[in-house]
Amino acid sequence: MMARTCTSLFLAAVAAALVLAVPSLAGDPDYLQDICVADLSSELKLNGFPCKANATAEDFFSGVLAKPGATNTTSGSVVTGANVEKVPGLNTLGVSLSRIDYAPGGLNPPHTHPRATEVVFVLYGELDVGFITTANKLFAKTITQGDVFAFPRGLVHFQKNTGDKPAAVISAFNSQLPGTQSIAMTLFGASPEVPDDVLAKAFQIGTEEVDKIKTKFAPKS
Repeated sequence: MMARTCTSLFLAAVAAALVLAVPSLAGDPDYLQDICVADLSSELKLNGFPCKANATAEDFFSGVLAKPGATNTTSGSVVTGANVEKVPGLNTLGVSLSRIDYAPGGLNPPHTHPRATEVVFVLYGELDVGFITTANKLFAKTITQGDVFAFPRGLVHFQKNTGDKPAAVISAFNSQLPGTQSIAMTLFGASPEVPDDVLAKAFQIGTEEVDKIKTKFAPKS
């Protein structure tokens, strides 16, 4: 009996070690069928979207990235997504695209994608790009038309148009809905608000400065 118990414990320990040794998936889980077009109108909540009954070719198509977006924004850039919310056929496929357009001097502010690694391909223009590791090391480079640059999943990154002409990139993600957290907007535009004393201590500034910054990120009525 003792030998059996020891053997069982040993096998359980081995099984646990194997589970811990398997690397986690870098993108969305594998799908279990050919297609599962998202039913965006469904009230059912799950990790992804339920499948709709009748799929068509239109569910797998979008022309949303064909034209430049309007860059007359505060940051001078605009992101146009082609994710599962725009292309329902991407549901369960674990991929999506975006187009980012930049005015001269335009910035895609520091942000993260919690569910995906991003790869950008420069359509035209010149950009300074970079990401920061959890050890606070910056990996930065200037990229131009035809170049590719990768931003690892979850790490803070940015792009800035350094030229005097418009620039644009196509971004690819290994997620149907990568999510975006803009660092400034997340901290200073949250609802309910992040307490002033928390932000003041974190950024080593006064609460008056915090309030001034918050007014710049307040939701538009």
